[in-house]
Amino acid sequence: MIVNNEDVKKVIAEIPDGHKHLRTTIVLKEGTQITFQEATIANIVRAYITVKTHPTKNKIQLKGTKLRKRKKGYAEWQLLEMESKGKPR
Repeated sequence: MIVNNEDVKKVIAEIPDGHKHLRTTIVLKEGTQITFQEATIANIVRAYITVKTHPTKNKIQLKGTKLRKRKKGYAEWQLLEMESKGKPR
């Protein structure tokens, strides 16, 4: 699915009552609503900025990975950049 600007009815970025983290909801003209957690949008933005600004990279692939060891306060499930051989960095 490719979502064009013309397909988007509205975008809502908010911290819902009782929550600490941002949620972003994209509402399409045809009625579909997609809500992203803050970490997902942060990873998309990080990948976008890297590809847009890096002198040679023209692609980044993030893969959902369950971490056994992680820093305190970090979620168990992370989107990690893949190496060219298909392994998380």
